[in-house]
Amino acid sequence: MGELAVSAAPDDELVSMGLGSCVGVALVDRERAVAGLAHVMLPAANAAYSAPAKFADRAVPTLLACVERLGARRERMVAILAGGAQMFAGARASVAGLDLGARNEAAVREALADAGVPVRAAATGGDRGRTVRVRVGEARVSVKEAGGVEVPLWHPHFHADDLVETP
Repeated sequence: MGELAVSAAPDDELVSMGLGSCVGVALVDRERAVAGLAHVMLPAANAAYSAPAKFADRAVPTLLACVERLGARRERMVAILAGGAQMFAGARASVAGLDLGARNEAAVREALADAGVPVRAAATGGDRGRTVRVRVGEARVSVKEAGGVEVPLWHPHFHADDLVETP
């Protein structure tokens, strides 16, 4: 949690497990075997933040800079999101502003928009945790809900109708 990893090794697989209200942010260069994954825990850093990958407002620019250092190009970059679940039960949680998953997702999307990186697929919301996997060489991203099966979320040859987007 609160970490990021990047790779340009075709055989690498980046994995973020235990995404409840946290958001996994995958950045993939559509044409090169370069990808990164951050496990975002909170929307915004405070003055005493320590790990930039922990916060959406710091994780996105940090992850972007890391994959660009490995040769990724912003104009070929896409973002894929997973997580952002509502882990506190009941309607009171969202009324009280405790829907941290939705707040994390909104902050990640805002940071990506500011950076000019489009979100091409997302498996977010709901009330179940998820695991996201990025297969670097194939530029493929898959997701597995707790108790479910792994399903493809994005790859460079998906057509617009194939992309997964959950509310």
